Amino acid sequence: MSAAPVAIVWFRQDLRLADNPALAAARESGAAILPVYVWSPDEEGGWAPGAASRWWLHRSLEQLGARLAERGAPLVIRRGPSFDALRDLAAESGATAVYWNRRYEPAAVAVENALRTALPAAGLAAHSFASALLIEPWALQTKTGGPYQVYTPYWRAFLAQVKVGAVTGSPADLPAPKRVPASLPLDALGLLPRIPWHASLAGHWQPGEMAARESLLAFSRGALADYATNRDRPDLAGTSRLSPHLHFGELSPRQVWTQIGKARERAGDSRDTWQQGRYVAELVWREYAAHVLHHVPTLPELPKQATFDRLPWRNDAREFAAWCQGRTGIALVDAGLRELWQTGWMHNRVRMVAASLLVKNLLHRWQDGERWFWDTLVDADLASNALNWQWVAGTGPDAAPFFRIFNPDTQAEKFDPDGDYRRRWVPEAGTAAYLPPIVDLKSSRQRALDTYQSLRPP
Repeated sequence: MSAAPVAIVWFRQDLRLADNPALAAARESGAAILPVYVWSPDEEGGWAPGAASRWWLHRSLEQLGARLAERGAPLVIRRGPSFDALRDLAAESGATAVYWNRRYEPAAVAVENALRTALPAAGLAAHSFASALLIEPWALQTKTGGPYQVYTPYWRAFLAQVKVGAVTGSPADLPAPKRVPASLPLDALGLLPRIPWHASLAGHWQPGEMAARESLLAFSRGALADYATNRDRPDLAGTSRLSPHLHFGELSPRQVWTQIGKARERAGDSRDTWQQGRYVAELVWREYAAHVLHHVPTLPELPKQATFDRLPWRNDAREFAAWCQGRTGIALVDAGLRELWQTGWMHNRVRMVAASLLVKNLLHRWQDGERWFWDTLVDADLASNALNWQWVAGTGPDAAPFFRIFNPDTQAEKFDPDGDYRRRWVPEAGTAAYLPPIVDLKSSRQRALDTYQSLRPP
């Protein structure tokens, strides 16, 4: 009796067993399964995972490896380039096909496009699947056949046209090949920083598929009910905190969509009601970010509105360092940056306020703030990070206008009314020990407006 064929399942940002189309298709083919992870930061186009993301990736791969081993197929870890690693693994195991779930960042797309030619040339069938989004970035088009420039019409089209399919479960068993290639030890990838600044992250997060599912369930049974009113309050546990689990694919967006729908329908909402709710709007914003990045691949580096190439940024290095360290003397901003450093996460309302202060009051280029978030956020996602920074800076599609400048004091009074959030992260605020503000909010606002006015034609 001949041995079963062998299929490589190439894990990327889909670190889960449930609702994983590539894994399910490989299993259904009847092949023995060789799960593989290839660490290839040089293929990320200048956007290799930052320090916080690497910590998360290390812990998530630990969990994925354990779950795969329980089902019979150990995870094999290699270094890139991806094609070289996959070709070598096929030769070592006898694999004849490679299955993977698609990514949508420009550099990742380029890698996949090359593989679709290189793998068949090397005698390997190539199978890719949609997994990371509810709809692929090119699928929705305006009536004229182009990409959406504004979120609200995209959201309406999404609700009208997208039908989210059923969630699939985890395979009960994964038969391994007779020849399982040697794996690098996870520690050999060097994902954990040598200086353990990340040590506090473990006190705030548990990476991995099982923890992700528990977090989704807890949110759907708790904070979801008041999400629309509490989502802007950093002093309350009003958000889902599912973003890193979604970014690393420990949860599929289809799992989130389905669980949210079940929870809201049990609470009495109709399908139309919950689908038009605030949390679904945030899920669709994530889809919109990928849509924009697909059509504007320079989004992480260049302003979508080219006029802003001429804006005379100040780019004061001392002020930028103070901003990164949470030492601006402006309590809500400092609280957010200190929360970020200690937990790898910052409340979204505070992200907007902190970004506004940097870009507008300090007139510092948004790309530097984007890079800082990329390195320190556990949920750093190229499309969302770039779109959100360009939104605040007023340089992107459907962005807040540049003259919309958040006042941190007003924002604090509205969204942290009792000061609990600021006291937690900046306990010295309001005392003589607290730093004086590095910038006057009123005069710096006017400076930003005057600078913006200089870009406009007379």
